[in-house]
Amino acid sequence: MLPDRLAVDRTLVMGVVNVTPDSFSDGGRWFTPDAAVAHGRALLAEGADILDVGGESTRPGAGRVSVDDELARVLPVVEALAGLGAVVSVDTTRAVVAEKAVEAGALIVNDVSGGLADPRMYETVARLGVVYVLMHWRGPSDVMDDLEAYDDVVLDVRDELARRVEAARAAGVDRSDLVVDPGLGFSKAGAANWPLLARLPELDLGLPVLVGASRKRFLGHLLADDDGTPAPPERRDHATAALSALAAASGAWCVRVHDVRPSADAVRVAAAWGEAESAGKV
Repeated sequence: MLPDRLAVDRTLVMGVVNVTPDSFSDGGRWFTPDAAVAHGRALLAEGADILDVGGESTRPGAGRVSVDDELARVLPVVEALAGLGAVVSVDTTRAVVAEKAVEAGALIVNDVSGGLADPRMYETVARLGVVYVLMHWRGPSDVMDDLEAYDDVVLDVRDELARRVEAARAAGVDRSDLVVDPGLGFSKAGAANWPLLARLPELDLGLPVLVGASRKRFLGHLLADDDGTPAPPERRDHATAALSALAAASGAWCVRVHDVRPSADAVRVAAAWGEAESAGKV
């Protein structure tokens, strides 16, 4: 379960701490433990509620790193940030990394594979009793763009997530520890992402929803130059903040972002708007 201080009446903001040399967004910028911890401190100061520490890139086409390399990247950062009192999430698809990170102080396991990459993941998070973010996933980064085939992307994603939730519950994961993520950008390279955002309430499985739209490719296409060149990742931050506000207004539990302050402001605007709207209906 999450700490009481995260029981707030607004959407939470999860700040991304990539400890990788090859992230699509900021690869290498905070690759050393000291740089990553300093970045985490800065995100906390900007309003992050949660810090998501990852040691393996999931950008399209990315290959795997070894377990030892992933552990060496994330564990010192998780331990240091947890030692500062931060609520830390570990972004991993490996059960052993999840377990070691929780031992180091992580309170959340954020698994982009939804348990499909490692058959031991569900049993591990059930035993650890931590919050588990289960994302919609159809295959690893090097093949995911070949797996984008949907009849109705919203209904298909909802049904596939429901099957993952059932599998996690069957393995002993407590329902109160589950969060679902529609997996924007994963086997959804472009236009398929927009219906998932516009129809976010239709993903309702009675569970909190995390939205990770930050700097994704579909925003780069939306903001492309006149010659069709996609906007680079850091030119997608204003659009990300706009999506944070819209996702918050649609009931998202949390938004996962690289540039924290604009989204921290955006979710507070959405909360104030919703509160005033509700008051006006009384």
